[in-house]
Amino acid sequence: MSTQKKDFAQLLVLSILILTCALGVLSFIAPPSLFPDPTNGFLVMRAMELGGKFNMTLTPDQADFSKNTSEFLTWWSPGQYLVPYAFKLMFGVNSGQASALTVLLCQLLGLSGFYAFFKKVGFTPLIAALSVLFIACQQFFVVPYVFYNGGEILSFAFTGWFLYGCVAFNKASWQLMLFILLSGLIGFFCKSSTMWVYAAGLLFIGIRLPGNLIKKGLFIAIPAIIALGIIYITFLSKGQNPASASAGFKLTLKTIAFPLASPLLSGFSVDDICHGLIYHTGKVFFTDWQAIIILILLALLSLWLVRTILKKIPDQNYRLLVIIFYAVAFVFFSYVYLMQKAISYEARHFRVIGLLVIPGAIYLFSQVKTPYRHLLCIIWAVIAFTSIWYLVKGYRYNKNKSAHGISGIAQQNIDQIALDKVMAIDNQVNNATFVFVNKELGLEIKHNRILGLEAIGDDLRIDMDDYLHDGHSGPLYIILPDNYAGPKEKFILKSFPDYKHWYGDKLSDKYVMYKAP
Repeated sequence: MSTQKKDFAQLLVLSILILTCALGVLSFIAPPSLFPDPTNGFLVMRAMELGGKFNMTLTPDQADFSKNTSEFLTWWSPGQYLVPYAFKLMFGVNSGQASALTVLLCQLLGLSGFYAFFKKVGFTPLIAALSVLFIACQQFFVVPYVFYNGGEILSFAFTGWFLYGCVAFNKASWQLMLFILLSGLIGFFCKSSTMWVYAAGLLFIGIRLPGNLIKKGLFIAIPAIIALGIIYITFLSKGQNPASASAGFKLTLKTIAFPLASPLLSGFSVDDICHGLIYHTGKVFFTDWQAIIILILLALLSLWLVRTILKKIPDQNYRLLVIIFYAVAFVFFSYVYLMQKAISYEARHFRVIGLLVIPGAIYLFSQVKTPYRHLLCIIWAVIAFTSIWYLVKGYRYNKNKSAHGISGIAQQNIDQIALDKVMAIDNQVNNATFVFVNKELGLEIKHNRILGLEAIGDDLRIDMDDYLHDGHSGPLYIILPDNYAGPKEKFILKSFPDYKHWYGDKLSDKYVMYKAP
């Protein structure tokens, strides 16, 4: 490769990192909102800041409202809130600013890790740099600047360097054992679902490692077992997680097609742009049968892409990684979906597959005639446009329309007038409980108890056991959006049978507060 191309590649990567830093500064000025998963972690962080134990939730007891109940949070890994918590302790920033710093750090680690990994598996610096640029144009890359997504962004920071380590260690040594031990612990700390990535990486190392099976087993199995043992004893054994519950066996086309389509769904932002083909995260683009047809076509195209990569890419390590991770993901998630476990049909669970195939796809396009390269440029431009539009629209909303309280988080589910009144009441009263149907609003309460209830859908499918709270303990304040007027509102008030004489107060044009002494 010419020196000129190497210099251009280095300049391109440097420019991407500088732009990432600029986005980080803007995000620090106007912090993101929160996705539901990290919201639960941030509520644990709030409890810890108020004197609670490590990783314990704190909420009023349903059986006796005068008491509190706590539970060890095992459903999500702790890194999503502990990293921001560390920034809060070190720099004295609020939760919103801490989440922005977490995003900046993880984006820089992720981009640099994948750039180093792509070069390690034989791609030229130019292909590696273009691949990193393609990653930075993906919608998943800009989402954390609008919604802090916790484990997703931490997993991105971890995965590239983990893959680099899997390739870098090619002989049995104590360094390899330390890498396996630490990567297992760090990977779980970042995101619990990273464990399947960890398993696939260990399988790759085992196949490449020279020596007999006994020697391989000693150097791989021992540190892996220690890591998994620590994770289970200190964390997973204390509660349930998404893999704990199952609704029973059910075979459908999507259980097989979705994992097979993962390279295109996750590597080319297809699932993100469509707001979720199966699990909808916004406006629904396609009917169920249309989504299944698209999914089958994407599965066939993904199989063709992987097959072509395996035939055309010269580096043996890269080919082996692609086939192992693709196969492990297919087996693991097909089983998860067949057993209907609590893991959604979202491409984010397969992100590593998409990231793995990106440099291979760019390399393949670089080897074909110009018209096909133009096709890649058009696809790239569409992905970049949708990502920029998402970022600009979301950032402006968080900065100019979302409410902001003591947490610094952009609160999209309340207006500023209503939030200011709620925080003023919190500063004036003691021994009260504030109830929200948007849990992240509890982060703005500093002096009193909080209770987050699940939002009620328009279909009014309600399980009374999830809402009913018996007993009485000080004043109760329930904050509801005005679209809860009617059956939803009445049901919420009836969920606290020992509270009487409700008084309604309009906080703003769109939010109402109900108080009972």
